[in-house]
Amino acid sequence: MSIPGFQVFMRPVLDYAAAHDECRLRDVYEAMADRFELTDDDRRELLPSGRQPLFQNRIAWAVTHLKKANLLEPRSRGVFAITERGRAVLENIGDEVTLADLNQFEEFREFRKRGGTSGNDDLASAGSAEGAVTDVAETPEEALAGAWRSLDAALEVEVLNQVLQVSPSFFERLVVDVLVSMGYGGNRVEAARAVGKSGDGGVDGVIDEDPLGLDTVYLQAKRWEGSVGRPEIQKFAGALQGMRARKGVVITTSEFTREAREYVRNIENRIVLIDGQRLARLMIDHDVGVSETTRYVVKQVDQDYFAGD
Repeated sequence: MSIPGFQVFMRPVLDYAAAHDECRLRDVYEAMADRFELTDDDRRELLPSGRQPLFQNRIAWAVTHLKKANLLEPRSRGVFAITERGRAVLENIGDEVTLADLNQFEEFREFRKRGGTSGNDDLASAGSAEGAVTDVAETPEEALAGAWRSLDAALEVEVLNQVLQVSPSFFERLVVDVLVSMGYGGNRVEAARAVGKSGDGGVDGVIDEDPLGLDTVYLQAKRWEGSVGRPEIQKFAGALQGMRARKGVVITTSEFTREAREYVRNIENRIVLIDGQRLARLMIDHDVGVSETTRYVVKQVDQDYFAGD
């Protein structure tokens, strides 16, 4: 089964705590993974940040919400126990414990006011009667990562739209900037002398593969209006062979046909095809034509610092 949302874990965590005098968080992870029959792949799936297994993050936030409602209480680092309120909730509630159930407690409402719960929850409940809580599945880390992915995808589209409007000469300079930012061509002045020269048999320019110039890469960079097919790539490959070149890059603002991509996989020369979408991605990843506007730093407790207590 897929990994449940963090709210789904709240009732099972309370049940587990009720059956034990004290609970270690790492034991709860294992118990919940077994309870929901998570596969090995489920247990290995990471948050977008890559810093923690997704299921552990969701369980940890379930525990955090239960603590904020005073249904669980901390005993020591990584150890907690159920409270009398928690036992009462188990006796009087249904099969699930939701954020709406926790919202009846003043401590939890104060926690929400301080912005300590999921951003999705706050957005969903904005303007609703008496701050009613809307059930959500994402933890704050997942909501933040999802918002970042949406912004990043929109930026990729916007960057490509800008590239499609630039002049041919500007496009050549743009290609130089991207390649230099990736470590090719030594410095921009040297690279600029190599790229953008008149095409020779389908080759627009040459650029060093590394700052020392130990190997070279032959380039073709054009703003094709339609899809680039196999004939264009085959012509470029022939030009490489004529110059005894081994490596080439074809960059376009449009896209390549399936036949073109299959062709470069089956020839001896190494030719990399960079379409408009990938070019926009490279520009973003290497800070070409984009600038940083806002930075959010996500911090966590340093367990090593407190280990000396």
